[in-house]
Amino acid sequence: MRVAFLLFEGFSNMVLSCLLEPLRAVRDQGQADLHWQVLTADGNSVRSSSGLLVAPDGGARGAFDLLIVVSGYGFRDHARGNGLRHVLALSRRSLIVVGADTGAWLLAAAGLLSGQRATIHWSLVPEFAEAFPNVQVGALPSVMEGRVWSCGDASAALELILDLIEKRFGKGSAFLASSMFLHEADHSSGGSRAGTLWPARKAPARLHQVIDLMVEKIEMPIPIAQIAAQSGFSLSSMERQFRAETGMSPGRYFQMLRLTRARDLVLGTDLDFRSIALRCGYANASALGKAYKSAFACPIRQLRRRHQT
Repeated sequence: MRVAFLLFEGFSNMVLSCLLEPLRAVRDQGQADLHWQVLTADGNSVRSSSGLLVAPDGGARGAFDLLIVVSGYGFRDHARGNGLRHVLALSRRSLIVVGADTGAWLLAAAGLLSGQRATIHWSLVPEFAEAFPNVQVGALPSVMEGRVWSCGDASAALELILDLIEKRFGKGSAFLASSMFLHEADHSSGGSRAGTLWPARKAPARLHQVIDLMVEKIEMPIPIAQIAAQSGFSLSSMERQFRAETGMSPGRYFQMLRLTRARDLVLGTDLDFRSIALRCGYANASALGKAYKSAFACPIRQLRRRHQT
């Protein structure tokens, strides 16, 4: 998967991070075929809205699976400048085009959103609708239809990229990318709260209590039926709740928590694999390795090798 980030002066650091960091987490899982390139319209460095200077990775090379146009303040000037030619040229070489934050304004100005649904940062929806009456704009977090997508603020950008990761690399990769990005683990201690992990962060409070119990039992897992009983759920009710909120069974979710913790320990400590396996509820390193490879299609030992190079 090849991704191009086209940045314009005044872009949001937060929006860029929400789009890029989950991809970085997927790549670090061992997805060696995931690459990205940072581009600018004129090949020069651009400053974010907070003054961070970002240099491009040279000129665009080849075709892209995904082109993400990230614009912030100054979008009106960008829409009248030479940058639109660059947007159009890159869009012809990309399978999917995304306008992030105010990037949708540039896509609309380039004629890429005519007759299509789109969204933009919530504060600009009325002005966007007036400026581009041929675009079906709505106050939505994101629109992922056809080949030209759009999203508004940083949280919507994160949702969009996680949805894309799930479709392209699977639910396991989306789970791990979101957990690493939204809640960095405390590598120096044995504990880690997972109540904010992406697949269930909007779930009812009662379900978060179940997840907290699972986290407490990562080192010494207990049967799912026992977790349900201790949490006041019937097993069938808990199964329905988990599938509705996370798309996984409770057992699968529990396993993903344990494997996520294993990944944290591999990357953040010098513990041997046997010790890591025991801390994550696996009998030995071989059992951990098999479970991790089955979930993420990547040998867990490869993570440490990649991290050390």
